Amino acid sequence: MQTVLSYIILFFVTAACQSAGSKNQAKTDTLASRSVKKDTVLPVPLKPYDELKYKDREVLTAAPGTKSVIFNSSGTKLYAMNLEGMSVYEFDQSSRKLTREFKFTPTRGMGWDYNKSRPIQSFQEKPVEACFSHDDKILWVSLHNAGGIVPIWLDDFATAYSKPSADQRTKPVTIIYPGSNKKDSFIVPLIETGKTPKVINRTADSKYLLVSNWHSRTVSVLELDKDVYPFGKVISTIPVSAIPRGIAVDNVNKKSYIAIMGGASLNVLNNDTWTSESIMNVASSPRHLVMDNNGHLFVSYNSLGMIACIDAATGKSLFTASTHSQPRTIVLSKNKKFIFVTCYTGDMVDVYKINDDSFTKIASLPCGGHPVGVDIFEDNENLEAWVCSYSSGSISIFSFKKK
Repeated sequence: MQTVLSYIILFFVTAACQSAGSKNQAKTDTLASRSVKKDTVLPVPLKPYDELKYKDREVLTAAPGTKSVIFNSSGTKLYAMNLEGMSVYEFDQSSRKLTREFKFTPTRGMGWDYNKSRPIQSFQEKPVEACFSHDDKILWVSLHNAGGIVPIWLDDFATAYSKPSADQRTKPVTIIYPGSNKKDSFIVPLIETGKTPKVINRTADSKYLLVSNWHSRTVSVLELDKDVYPFGKVISTIPVSAIPRGIAVDNVNKKSYIAIMGGASLNVLNNDTWTSESIMNVASSPRHLVMDNNGHLFVSYNSLGMIACIDAATGKSLFTASTHSQPRTIVLSKNKKFIFVTCYTGDMVDVYKINDDSFTKIASLPCGGHPVGVDIFEDNENLEAWVCSYSSGSISIFSFKKK
């Protein structure tokens, strides 16, 4: 009898332990699942397409001097860098509504008159370009007259920013919610890179960030760590021959390409050593760079009114096309078969299909107010090119039907 009773007790103890273990494992699995969903931005596959047919244009009100735009990875939100407005606007893609404004507190600084080529009195907090890192958690923004860039945590700002050290420069930011009295505020660290920072790009793993510094004639390389304030530190400063701007990162071959807009070359960097590896001679005034998945660089030549496809391995120009005057920002469609070009003084957006050995223009779309920045949203049926115009403070949405 005593033996039978012992077996019964052992059975219930074992069952209870197994139940508790199952619950703990289920809890662990749930937390792991939540972590993956929260920390990983998964791309959505799109149906193949070979043609675009233009449909219509919408115009949204932005802020003065909107300089660039960038979509998050999912395409749900677009962020506009308002240079003269000293703010970043967040738009909802589906509703077209302004959802948040990240407003900087202005402080006096020296700017630059590009028409007269001389310094002028201005403000430090003027956003130029931006780049996401760490699964779109952080938006890095270059501030034209502040000599550096700032990391903006888009959703975890209440807990992300610790108390800065005494020698850490900072910038106050206020979040305004249109249609509401609610406001949030926080203080972002300013990471000094060089004079007049412009384009920002990163490696695919969010370990390194590159910044082109216009007037310093340098490229800054930052090592990133989202868990350690101020989330990035400069580990290399690379001098270049003239004014740098566009940056393309080749994650496969571990190289980066810097457009030397003040000259006629691309500076090729080694992404293992973060040093200059070679100089690639190209046409005059290369401004913006993007790259496809087949080792092709695409470049806009600002003063020549031209775009080109370049073999990144050899530096050979494979084919070119004329654009309207002063092509600025370029962006590729998700399938890398189409390229969109904003033409600043031409007040046009040119669209080309990319063939094996040529560009075919499929549209030239009037876009007043000096278009400068562009990014693309796509779903299975449609493509939208969101274009910001600098002098009119507006965003035009050009919609296309996929075929």
